[in-house]
Parts: sequence; C-alpha cells; structure tokens
Amino acid sequence: MKASRLWIGFLIVITISLSVLLYFGREIYRQAPPIPLKVVSTDGDIIFTGQEIKDGQNVWQSTGGHELGTVWGHGSYQAPDWTADWLHREAVFMLECMAEESDSVSFSRLSPEKQAFLKTRLQNELRKNTYNKETGEITISPLRAEAIKSNIRYYTGLFMNDPEHARERDVYSIAENTLKDTERARLINAFFFWASWACVTERPGKDITYTNNWPPDDLTGNKPTGSLLLWTGFSVIMLIAGIGFMGWFYAKRRHEDEDHPVSRNFQLKNELLTPSQKATVKYFWIVSALLLVQIIMGIITAHYTVEGQGLYGIPLAKWL
Repeated sequence: MKASRLWIGFLIVITISLSVLLYFGREIYRQAPPIPLKVVSTDGDIIFTGQEIKDGQNVWQSTGGHELGTVWGHGSYQAPDWTADWLHREAVFMLECMAEESDSVSFSRLSPEKQAFLKTRLQNELRKNTYNKETGEITISPLRAEAIKSNIRYYTGLFMNDPEHARERDVYSIAENTLKDTERARLINAFFFWASWACVTERPGKDITYTNNWPPDDLTGNKPTGSLLLWTGFSVIMLIAGIGFMGWFYAKRRHEDEDHPVSRNFQLKNELLTPSQKATVKYFWIVSALLLVQIIMGIITAHYTVEGQGLYGIPLAKWL
C-alpha cells in the first residue's frame, strides 16, 4: 500500500477524533453543574457559600487531590471516591432520621414496604434540582442540613487526627493532620457536598443527574440508564472489532514487508572510546543513582496500598 494512502487514512482518523473531542468538550463545559452563590436551608441558615466550595476544591487539591481517592470516579483508588462516600453517608443518615421520626426504630427494622416508601421520599428530595438561577442559591431541607453536619464531623475527624478514624486513615493512606485546622476541614467538606450534589441532582428537564446517574447507589436512585449501557456495549464491540481489523490487515499484508537481515556482529565491540565519551561516565553514574531513588520512591508509593502510614513498620508518615 502506498504511503500516501496511509497518511490520508491517518489524517481522516485524527480529524474525526479531534472533532468529536472538541464538540463534547464544549458540551461538557457548557452543561457543567453550576456552582451556587450560596447553599441555604429552608430555615434560612447559610450552609456553604460558592467561594467556600471553590476554596474547598483548592484544599482538596493540596492534600494530593486525585492521588488521594477519587472525585466523580477520577483519581486513584487508594481511598474512597469522596463523592460516592459522601452521598451514601448522607442518604443513610437521612433514612435513619426518617425511620426514627415515623416509627421510632432504625431503618433496617422497618418492613420492606415502609423502607421502599422512605427511599422514594428520600430520592424525591435528593434528586430534585433546587438550584435557582435568579438568586444563585441551592435550597435544602433542615434534615439534609443535619446530614451535612454529620458528614462534616466525620470527614473533619478523618482528615485531622480523631483516634476513632485511625484505622481508616491507615487503610486510605491518609496521614494524621492532613488538614491541620477545622476551617480547612470545613472548606473541603463544602467541596465534597457540591461534588456529591451534582451526582444526585437531576439536570433541568431531565431524569438523569449532572453525572449521568453516577455513582450507582440504590438508596439515591442512581441507576445506569439505557443509553449508558447501550453506548458502553457499542464502544466495547467497536474496540474489539478495531483490534480484529488491525490484526487482519497486518496478517494480510505481512508478506509485503521487506526482509532485512540482522547482523550478528556487534559493531561497537572493537571501537575505542574517545576522551569525551569517557568524560560522560560521571553522568551515567548520576543518572543511575537517580533511577535508583526513583525506584525506591516507587516502592514506597506502591507499599502505601497495604501499609498507609509507613514502610514495613518504618513510620514514614512522621517524617514525610
């Protein structure tokens, strides 16, 4: 096959790919979940401000960001996805309060019918989009405000030094006092709330959330949509088909490749080193040492998966 045809095919693929990326990149930016000016309860209490949410994102990034857990499914899987974790804790707290209010028992002791009723009530509250474009406010119920306070206590203790969460910090590879004051802890909670709010709040005029019903959570009604399953399956099929086509194309035209005999003689074996080449020996020693340091750091990083505060008993978290 002529090289010109290969170049034409390559340019067509690149053009189509970039066009799709640019289009959907624009749509993602245009339809991004709004950051409110304020989050207020129906009682009139200000829970968070928009600036606190933005500052909270900066605090989260200062802790390692995507290297310490995930947000919206993006990041490392060492710690939980904070949006999924926040949302589930919020839902569990609210269901327990509803069950206590209606029947004076825990949610797990209710009949299946009553559990289904309360879950529907919860989903109606969480999934309803209460963002007001005119005022820039998100309005929540007093019950949800209490759930937020409960989550704030949990994450403050987790990211600071509450002994109750020592085991979780070790599993998640979170050093004690990752956040050194309660104000920074409050800010990161503001960001976690907004990110989880986008996960469960339906887009205006639609029955899917800003994150397309991610993360899946039966309590909040986040379930995969039909279109998501369809396009996921289609993508996998196209990927396999593309790999198969490339294999067939290579096998069909393999005989067209020229046979280049490989010399068995090492051409540099009898060459003499010049003074300038000998002078680079120090450079290679330094590079080798740096590679060794990189390998050691990689070992430490990988070991955090099984020992979050140290390396084989060495308390690295106290020094690093």
